[in-house]
Amino acid sequence: MTVQPGRAAVLGTGSWGTTFAAVLADAGRDVTLWGRRPEVCEQITTLHRNDAYLPGVQLPDAVRATTDTAQALRGAEIVAVAIPAQSVRATLEPLAGLIEPDALVVSLMKGVELSSDRRMSEVVAQALDVPAERIAVVSGPNLAREIAERQPTATVVASTSEETARRVAAACASSYFRPYTNDDVVGVELCGAVKNVIAVAVGIAQGSGFGHNTMATVITRGLVEITRLGLALGADAETFSGLAGMGDLVATCASPLSRNHTLGVHIGQGMSLAEAVAATGGTAEGVKSSTSVLELAGTVGVEMPITAAVVAVLHHGLPVSEMAQLLLARPHKAEGV
Repeated sequence: MTVQPGRAAVLGTGSWGTTFAAVLADAGRDVTLWGRRPEVCEQITTLHRNDAYLPGVQLPDAVRATTDTAQALRGAEIVAVAIPAQSVRATLEPLAGLIEPDALVVSLMKGVELSSDRRMSEVVAQALDVPAERIAVVSGPNLAREIAERQPTATVVASTSEETARRVAAACASSYFRPYTNDDVVGVELCGAVKNVIAVAVGIAQGSGFGHNTMATVITRGLVEITRLGLALGADAETFSGLAGMGDLVATCASPLSRNHTLGVHIGQGMSLAEAVAATGGTAEGVKSSTSVLELAGTVGVEMPITAAVVAVLHHGLPVSEMAQLLLARPHKAEGV
């Protein structure tokens, strides 16, 4: 079977996957979601709601869902992937033969794989045996709840292929969702992955009772870390001041809708990591990606003190009370360094 124009599939019925399915539908696509939970898929198909992840949001009639991956992927010219970053490879590898030969694959994930330190587009390419020119990544200030409520936002669609980026951008453009194209896949993906770690740090600071000066400091120096890592890996400097960089960083660090920020707040208030994960609900990608981001930075000799502090608090028992002292005690140097 060949691709059917106007047909799209989204793998993952969480809040972002469901929201992006609605975006595609509002842009004129027929969309089939795939998920593991039959009751969620049934509700999406029959009632056009997903109360488990987007309570109170009415989905477009063109969105349906199934637990059958073959059914979801059959004929889809665009396949968007929105599943937890550390589950991507295991989930996608069995599906490699089900993707239509000419389909474009869109990564909606923001993370770095623990076992390999690879970016999500690299994992997708390997798992599905799809060439890089057929893969795009979507990143930006994309808080799912606000977009599901059709609040105006912009995003970045990045691909090594200009044609792929343009096709994916056209497929999701609507009156409230404005995509811009970019060829800096490395920079866009690193922004999306590392901003989650910085958001955890901001949440920890706010949960500890610190105010806006501290928040602004962590966000600004966090952007320095993201930029430093990106440039070392060949990214374009302009990406970090754009929607995928500063735009997404500000939204994720400042909004209570951000799971990474929320988890950080819980940690700052004294919860254990297990308690914070349970209280947050959903997947806070910064928890596991913090370790892989720090490992990736080590391979290119990039220093990331905020990321290192988050890893120390989440995974190595550093008391939250010592996190600020650890960062402030660092050697004095010029700001741009």
